[in-house]
Amino acid sequence: MAARDFLRNNWPAITVAVTAAAITFAAVVMLLRIPPRTIGMATGGLGGAYYEFGSRYREELARANVEVRVMQTAGSLENLALLLNPRSGVSVALVQGGTINAEDSSELESLGTVFYEPLWLFRGREAAGRGLDGLRGKKIATGPDRSGTQALSLELLKRHGIKQQVSELLPLATREAADRLLAGDIDAAFMVASWDAPDVQRLLAAKHIELSGYPQADAYVALYPFLNKVVVPRGVRDLAGDQPPHDVVLIAPKAALVVRKDLHPAIQLLLLNAVTQIHSGPGIFQRANEFPAAEAFGLPLSDEALRFYKSGPPFLHNYLPFWVAELIGKLVILLIPILGVLYPMMRFLPVLYDWTMRRKILRLYGELRFLEEELEALGGKNASKIAVELEQLEQQANRLRVPVAYASMLYMLRHHIDLVRTGLKRHADKVA
Repeated sequence: MAARDFLRNNWPAITVAVTAAAITFAAVVMLLRIPPRTIGMATGGLGGAYYEFGSRYREELARANVEVRVMQTAGSLENLALLLNPRSGVSVALVQGGTINAEDSSELESLGTVFYEPLWLFRGREAAGRGLDGLRGKKIATGPDRSGTQALSLELLKRHGIKQQVSELLPLATREAADRLLAGDIDAAFMVASWDAPDVQRLLAAKHIELSGYPQADAYVALYPFLNKVVVPRGVRDLAGDQPPHDVVLIAPKAALVVRKDLHPAIQLLLLNAVTQIHSGPGIFQRANEFPAAEAFGLPLSDEALRFYKSGPPFLHNYLPFWVAELIGKLVILLIPILGVLYPMMRFLPVLYDWTMRRKILRLYGELRFLEEELEALGGKNASKIAVELEQLEQQANRLRVPVAYASMLYMLRHHIDLVRTGLKRHADKVA
């Protein structure tokens, strides 16, 4: 009973306290879920395109005081395995098109495609020939185990009937494959690397090494929709020396930046900004602003990526440092419940409070009015019953606790009870 009276008498203060506590709890939860300061990124082997771009992402995110731990891997297949393992510490990776099984990747999302990754095919001039059929009986570096390079090169060789029994297929990393091809230990090497990669430039400069194209590139693209045709233009490396001496048609899947779904949205935004800085310019194989691109890539685009491609980075991030913009953004979100709940509550609470206090007294006035009407109707009859009810009403008034501002109404009520009691006595005397 005491608890109920306490709640009834103090509900405005309790309402404000509960609302403030709820907002404080929401603020604590929101502020505790701050972006991580360190993330793990799976890339590729040393000298490959993935590792080079991973190092550039690390430099970009370091400007926002976020450390990127770049991990060397065999390539796309290992990257996917690390992403799918929540204990690996990897939350972002570069992944080659055509290597993702969407059914097994429900915990992953894409931030979009970021660049073409041509499948280079270099061979010694002694082993030169047109297309992949000329590789029969040769020693071929197909890329390291569990790499996208190996998966794609073996698939293409298989299409031409070239298997381990026909040729010697070696799982060599980019750097080792380039060294052994230059030394003449192998006849050909597949590799996925950027145009600027040191190993690619070394092989292009070697006079006894030939860059081989894919005469059946259109057929490959038709058979494997994730592939694209790109061209190394004649003379692009050395105009004076006319190197290469003719256009070379290559095939290229696209690489995507893939993240775990639980990666903080703010870190995703940082990565999208970094991708734009690094990949939006023109290159040998791409037009300006062709990348990053909002392509699902076998995985759904994350919500942050969808907003980024539709509207660009959030307004505050254009003018403030990352961590400052992130903090202000959270504070703005906190202002919504404050303005939406507390402001109208504080505006109308005094009115409700005043109504509540008056209602306590007016309820007793209603009972007093009823007794007065009963007295007028019965005259002096039943005076003892009315006297007992007046006494009980007066006791309720005496027990009523109201703020000082409403004390005058309470004193007036007591005065009116005395007036009715006087009238009751007068009626009782008449009856007597």
